[in-house]
Amino acid sequence: MNMTNLTSIPNHVALIMDGNRRWAKNKRAPVFFGHEKGEGCIEPIVDAGIKLGISHLTFWAFSTENWNRSKNEVNFLLNLYRNNLNKKINSFHRKNVRINILGGLSMFPKDIQEKTEKWMEKTKNNNKIVVNIALNYGGRDEIIRAIKKIQDHSKSGKTNFNLTRNNFNRFLDTHDQPDPDLLIRTGGEMRLSGFMLWQLEYTELYFTDCLWPDFSPAEFKKAVFEYQKRQRRFGK
Repeated sequence: MNMTNLTSIPNHVALIMDGNRRWAKNKRAPVFFGHEKGEGCIEPIVDAGIKLGISHLTFWAFSTENWNRSKNEVNFLLNLYRNNLNKKINSFHRKNVRINILGGLSMFPKDIQEKTEKWMEKTKNNNKIVVNIALNYGGRDEIIRAIKKIQDHSKSGKTNFNLTRNNFNRFLDTHDQPDPDLLIRTGGEMRLSGFMLWQLEYTELYFTDCLWPDFSPAEFKKAVFEYQKRQRRFGK
């Protein structure tokens, strides 16, 4: 694919990774196989993002609603994340990737919390690309947590606080990051499902029928190319 205008590469691309279970069903395989295959798609997309010069990628890995799935499926997802923390950390670190978590870790087992904290600490000075992993994340939940942080800040009495759009951003999980320029959702569904509700105000949306385990760097570049053809007006 010929990307003729590299100056219009998005700074921040967010991805809703949908379709793992349907992919497995189509293959007449256990649902777990779809999750495992889907997990393997993340690093190639990170590599593609680095090559394109994208500064931030966000992957929605586990939502606040995913806890409602069967216990076996939730445990498999936790173990998949746990095992891949150990496998991928050195690879991402060598690539100068900084790992950041959106959402909250408090509901996860203690060993996962500790491993994740160590992962973020190890990569905190890396500056090639920021990779956000959204865990136990929901857009409404993020906004409610931000409001609670503002309430705590106001109660502290340390500073006078005038709430504005800009300083509200300070209390979001993405407080020091640009809003996504492009959102990609795989799997054919055309909805946000509550993802990054504040940040996606003027984000370009790209929906594809491609199921996440089949989402390759070529499919990723196709989405970026489509983004490049759009004219962004930001309400003007």
